[in-house]
Amino acid sequence: MSTRQTEERLRRWRLVLGAQPGEPGGGTGWTPTGRDAGLDRALGALYDPAPEGARRSAGLGASAPRLARWLGDIREYFPTGVVQLMQQDAIDRLGLERLLLEPEVLAAVEPDVPLVAALLALRHALPETTRESARQVVAAVLAELSARLAERTRSVLGGALDRGARTERPRPGDIDWDRTVRANLRHWVPERRTVVPERLLGRARARQGVRREVVLCVDQSASMAASLVHAALFGAVLASLPALATRLLVFDTAVADLTDRLDDPVELLFAAQLGGGTDIGRALAYCEQRIANPADTVLVLVSDLFEGGPREALLRRAAALTAAGVQLVVLLALSDEGAPAYDRTTAAELAALGVPAFACPPDAFPELMAAALERRELPVPVAAPPGRTAG
Repeated sequence: MSTRQTEERLRRWRLVLGAQPGEPGGGTGWTPTGRDAGLDRALGALYDPAPEGARRSAGLGASAPRLARWLGDIREYFPTGVVQLMQQDAIDRLGLERLLLEPEVLAAVEPDVPLVAALLALRHALPETTRESARQVVAAVLAELSARLAERTRSVLGGALDRGARTERPRPGDIDWDRTVRANLRHWVPERRTVVPERLLGRARARQGVRREVVLCVDQSASMAASLVHAALFGAVLASLPALATRLLVFDTAVADLTDRLDDPVELLFAAQLGGGTDIGRALAYCEQRIANPADTVLVLVSDLFEGGPREALLRRAAALTAAGVQLVVLLALSDEGAPAYDRTTAAELAALGVPAFACPPDAFPELMAAALERRELPVPVAAPPGRTAG
């Protein structure tokens, strides 16, 4: 191994392990200088352990300006994905939620979904000087998600709704001759040199108003914050499709209808009440009372299924909805955060009723909704992994 390769290996190990007290170069024989010294300080402020009985020597401290400088440093030294991970580590490891109330800190952070979740949890404590900065952070995250997901969602669901409008009993003027011929090629009559169709395919005449209804019913417990962020975005996108009537409900032990805020997802998120208890049975009862056309309705329950009310009531409502013809789907999570914790017992009992329950990353949601609207077998993007049980 060359001297240069050896030095690079020592450099990497030093940056990984950090400085060890009393050992030059952190025990590796290599001391960071220049840009590496700044990178090392940024890592050390978060990950180096403080001496016993002392404050973290290179730490972020309790000063908002110091934290803001650190946030600026890590954005200089690391790519966006790493910056977001370090921000979350800073919140989790150092208890920096309080400093997120400072406008200079919010101005320096890299907006992401976990940060939005933290801000929503803190929104009642936000001082007036920080509230607008917090809204800008939330708006920036929703804009990024929209750029990635909105147009594809409209395209996929528009196709599903279009296919749902097709019919095999078209009026003469509505026959799609190209599709009809292709579907009946087996009925070619050689002596007549023609196809004699047994099935006529075409488009149904567009009905006035809405064809299908979608209800997003979202658990607003603190553990579901990231799912609520994505649900707000998808609710706004679904509401923009003329062929759908979309409703968004959030619940804890009560139910709030936020449908009138779907045109402004930022306001919708700040109207939610993260935390508190959970009564899924009551939420499903609320949905049952307000669904006018069960056979034309898809109800998406976003919840980890940790029920605070009687589980029997939850199951009874779910059974009644499916018996009435509602397409009921349970998403244990609507986020990129990986395998969720959820109540396995309730998930299994819902599955026995024919109600699927699984986690869904946001990128898979358009195809999931398309399948639900067309009453096809649902694609299961992420199988529900074993989780902890309630009680």
